[in-house]
Amino acid sequence: MSVKIDETLTVECETGNYHTFCPISCVSWLYQKIEDSFFLVVGTKTCGYFLQNALGVMIFAEPRYAMAELEEGDISAQLNDYEGLKKLCIRIKKDRDPSVIIWIGTCTTEIIKMDLEGMAPKLEWEIGIPILVARANGLDYAFTQGEDTVLAAIAHRCPEPEFSVRERKETIQKFFTFHSRKKEELVEYANHPSLVLFGSLPSNVASQLNLELKRQSIKVSGWLPAQKYIDLPSLGDGVYVCGVNPFLSRTATTLIRREKCELIIAPFPIGPDGTRAWIEKICSVLGVETQGLEEREERIWESLKDYLDLVCGKSVFFMGDNLLEVSLARFLIRCGMIVHEIGIPYMDKRYQAAELSLLQDTCIKMCVPIPRIVEKPDNSNQIRRIRE
Repeated sequence: MSVKIDETLTVECETGNYHTFCPISCVSWLYQKIEDSFFLVVGTKTCGYFLQNALGVMIFAEPRYAMAELEEGDISAQLNDYEGLKKLCIRIKKDRDPSVIIWIGTCTTEIIKMDLEGMAPKLEWEIGIPILVARANGLDYAFTQGEDTVLAAIAHRCPEPEFSVRERKETIQKFFTFHSRKKEELVEYANHPSLVLFGSLPSNVASQLNLELKRQSIKVSGWLPAQKYIDLPSLGDGVYVCGVNPFLSRTATTLIRREKCELIIAPFPIGPDGTRAWIEKICSVLGVETQGLEEREERIWESLKDYLDLVCGKSVFFMGDNLLEVSLARFLIRCGMIVHEIGIPYMDKRYQAAELSLLQDTCIKMCVPIPRIVEKPDNSNQIRRIRE
């Protein structure tokens, strides 16, 4: 019996409200990722309650974030916001001595038009610590875009390359020596332009991606964000950048337009299939021939066999929450699951172009129809479709 497969990919749009977490939650993982940073959230008591409940820090811990709570006088412009923030930042410098203070604007600062961008440079000059402003407020589409806003702000502070592209190519060494505990080994890297990866990942996952690229003779020049603010990578003309998360379209735009970088549009490294496609695209753009990727992907799928047996044939319905939906759906289809619908709060078709193409190819390979993609889905309509 032959089954006709729908090979066309269409994105519909509804007019539903955004049902998502607050973007200031990005503080919970970014303050741990950027180890010498301090995050100051400027908002109301509601924002403070949210942070207190969402982050759940133990009373004896000393997290590198705090709440600058706006009062009625601040909202009605009867108090001096600058002096209040100055006192807080001086105290932060004295107690924690961070390399950077990042102000997180909230819905309230956006509504009352609080001039954070105007105050930050003056205060930075006064206290001698870099102060960045990121408006990670609830007016965004998804909570993950809080990170997108912060990384876009950090990108402006990345240093320019010390040499021109031509000079850098002439000075790149093909061989780099590094020491391991057991023995000293020689690693050969291809002669390629500088590559910077952007997006925050757990340190062990970032190390794995570095290692996978090193196996293909690709050297990663740096990450945005770096583990230390003082170790931000060089960005500029001739530097290639590639994202690891689907929700970083604002950062990608900043890197292209403001920093003049070359963006590698690749599928995202989610699942063995996505990671292989991500590495292949980077190697293709940088002119490096891949080695052993197919065999490595097959070994990983084989190691996941017990888990694949658990999910194969089961169905899933994405209602739209974090902008990871397309990548997760593609991976689960490859695992043998049935995806009925992919709801997503916002779709940047240019930034996710390679991921959408891989989704289409995966559906054809697995002989299943391409699932319906609904941008800004209406929850009532979705529940009705789930029941159907």
